[in-house]
Amino acid sequence: MSETKKILKHIRCGSGDIAPYVLIPGDPGRVERIVAQMDSAQKMAENREYVVYTGTYKGVEITVCSSGIGGPAASIAIEELIKLGAKVFIRVGSAGGRQKDTPIGTPVVITAAYRGEGTTMAYLPPEFPAVADLDVSNALIQALRESGVSYQVGIGFSRDAYYVQNQELNTLLTNTGIKAAEQEAACLFIIGAVRGAKTGVVVSTDSNIWLETQPTLEGKEALYIQGEKIAIRAALDATVILNAQEAHLF
Repeated sequence: MSETKKILKHIRCGSGDIAPYVLIPGDPGRVERIVAQMDSAQKMAENREYVVYTGTYKGVEITVCSSGIGGPAASIAIEELIKLGAKVFIRVGSAGGRQKDTPIGTPVVITAAYRGEGTTMAYLPPEFPAVADLDVSNALIQALRESGVSYQVGIGFSRDAYYVQNQELNTLLTNTGIKAAEQEAACLFIIGAVRGAKTGVVVSTDSNIWLETQPTLEGKEALYIQGEKIAIRAALDATVILNAQEAHLF
């Protein structure tokens, strides 16, 4: 008698469903846009904010799983994906630019994050830094550099309360070089450190509170989508770069 396949509670996937390389956007709609750039993909599950596909890109097996908004939802997806064999995570997301020289639609590789959210405190004390894996960050940078596009690299600001702005903190972080603000990078970096997974983040900026002239909402969305396409391709190409280094990685 065959053993019943155990399905995990939230992402609704089981053994054999998840690839070692995972792209993890927040938005379920972005999953579809990532899959559109892959060579093949099969929908594995859909439950709540978690939409999961597994397929291939240039010969590399990749899973794409949305995580919803914020650290609590992301932590559930990351933990369950790791239980099913995920080893390398690349968050492909959106973020608000935090430097005056960061146009909307700019791809940004986030190499570390200010822990302004609450989820990671359940894992490690606040003194522990939220830092991306060097191999993954370098692969993302290489992919962007080889594509010939303009991009930025730097530290991000992960926070919880989207509609609450701490102007004093915003100014402090911008003055110390923070590139972008979003809600999941710190969570990914910290869980990766705790669970032994390699992690990286590439985002497209969808806004910037410091721009003197603000585009319309429609203008922002158009610029963001252009940057998102570049970020998606960079994440996919980074998995190919990392896969070529697999003996060194694992």
